[in-house]
Amino acid sequence: MNIYQSGDEGARRLPISYGEWEERARQVLAAGPFDYVYGAAGAGDTMRANIDAFQKYRIRPRICCDISNRDISVELFGARSTAPFLLAPIGVNSILHPEAEAAPAKAAAKLGIPYILSNVSTLPMEKVAEAMEGAVRWFQLYPPKDRKLTDSFLQRAEAAGYSAIVVTIDSTLLGWRERDLRNTYLPFLSGHGMGNYFSDPVFLASLDKPPEEDLRTAVEKALDEGNHICFTWKELDYIREQTKLPLLIKGITHPDDAVLALEHGVDGIIVSNHGGRQLDGAVATLDVLPSINEAVNGKVPILLDGGVRRGADVLKAIALGAAAVLVGRPYAYALAVAGEMGVREMLQNLMAETDLQLAISGRCSMKEVDPSFVVKVF
Repeated sequence: MNIYQSGDEGARRLPISYGEWEERARQVLAAGPFDYVYGAAGAGDTMRANIDAFQKYRIRPRICCDISNRDISVELFGARSTAPFLLAPIGVNSILHPEAEAAPAKAAAKLGIPYILSNVSTLPMEKVAEAMEGAVRWFQLYPPKDRKLTDSFLQRAEAAGYSAIVVTIDSTLLGWRERDLRNTYLPFLSGHGMGNYFSDPVFLASLDKPPEEDLRTAVEKALDEGNHICFTWKELDYIREQTKLPLLIKGITHPDDAVLALEHGVDGIIVSNHGGRQLDGAVATLDVLPSINEAVNGKVPILLDGGVRRGADVLKAIALGAAAVLVGRPYAYALAVAGEMGVREMLQNLMAETDLQLAISGRCSMKEVDPSFVVKVF
């Protein structure tokens, strides 16, 4: 990477570090939207634990290695990603930027990084697919109570060229989020994040009045569909039967659940605690990654979500068993600051940092990043 030789003065006026992106986003956003992204469940202990967990490991570099030809790409389900990370599913992007999900989707597409579209995107999945053209995209599913609606979402995702389904099972109820409560802020009530519901024929047929005539009732119906508190492994079996696409389950933090997920036919596991937004005081995702990796034993790819802020974080997660990681809040802040250009700049910086970290550690590819890459210090 020639990051130090870049002469793009416009880009250099944008933030470099995660902390700078966060602070600039705080300056440009109102309290409600900023706190919706920044906030976490309860006292925020889980969110902090996700970040702090990376400090328990230190990289152990090797010297006198030929690092002239490096490659930070990875392959997932037959598709090549230019970097070992994906854009995590973050909903209601319209509260951050007018282009909503189209902006990060286009940035990811231009850089060859897979984008996971949130079920609660403001733009319908077809519009986002159109913006990405042939680029790799996955669709996140908050399993609806209505199986017909589940079928419709899956069919639409397949028709729109999404190449994997990410079933998220750790958000059947909203966590205790004090910042949102203090701001009395729930963006869905204004119609944000409703793009996939309000464009779905099955959902619209279930309403007495269309959303434009009775927004509140339509939103409450959509939110009720997402609050699937009776979701069990049996329901996952149903989803598995409805699609031939690779099926990943997001929200695993216990190795026993990882084993059960394998028994129920998943093709991938995402170790996640929803960025600390659901259960306060929960285990950090990096802390449990090794035990889940041991339980899965290479049968399916494992991805890590939560606390990834820097290139060193990416590589530490790979060393502990992740095939790739998900990046969330960093791109959300970049989106708020500078739209598509901001997301693209943030991703390019993370790619450059990951590449440099890899090289200075004496490795040339992700295949060389194994458990010997790190040492646990406490």
